[in-house]
Order: sequence, then structure tokens, then C-alpha cells
Amino acid sequence: VQLQAFGGGLVQAGGSLRLSCAASGGIFSNYVIGWFRQAPGKERVFVGRITRSGGNTYYADSVKGRFTISRDNAKNMVYLQMNSLKAEDTASYYCAARYFSTTGVSGTMPSDYPYWGQGTLVTVSS
Repeated sequence: VQLQAFGGGLVQAGGSLRLSCAASGGIFSNYVIGWFRQAPGKERVFVGRITRSGGNTYYADSVKGRFTISRDNAKNMVYLQMNSLKAEDTASYYCAARYFSTTGVSGTMPSDYPYWGQGTLVTVSS
């Protein structure tokens, strides 16, 4: 599966932004999708993930209650709605995919996901 993330940009603190991740080349509904972010000079970290049906999501504590992941399997799309943005949310955001039946992974580590899109930069001005 190939992934492409887009929708980043410059937003003021307290504002909202929605990122999109478009998938192609596979049966999209067979993949769990994760979102990660990487700030300059820092490691890539988990933001959240959504199950293949979209029925279950899980978020990092740092974004819980502010970010929402959703998906539209008919359109091969996943979305990351980001509200109440803070300066510390500034990072490049990446979507990633792993096959739903992958075992032995927590789903919160970059190494759990073999497929990655390119990053889209989100800059939050304070």
C-alpha cells in the first residue's frame, strides 16, 4: 500500500487543522493506520491509530481530547482532525499502515508500521 499525507500548514495556537492521508495499491480496509509526528531534532513519536473498520481509536496522552482520527474506507482516506493546537504540536506528521493481522506489536512504535507516507508539516504559531 502507498500512502500520501497532506493538509499541513501554518495555524495559530488554539486553531484547528485537518490532515488527510490517501492510500492506494492495496485493500485499504485490511490496514490499521497510525499517525506519527516528528519535531525538528527529535524522534518520531506516536500520535494515534485507527483500526481497519474505524471502530476503535487510540491516542497518545499528549493529544487525547484534542485530536480525532477517522477513516473513510470507500474513499481510501484517513483523517487527523487537530483542534486546540499548541506550539508543541509543531512537527512533520506522517501516516503509516500495517496489515491488520500483524501480531506482536503494540501499534505505537514506528517500527510496527512497514508502510509510510511522506510527512506534511504543521507549524503552530504562539
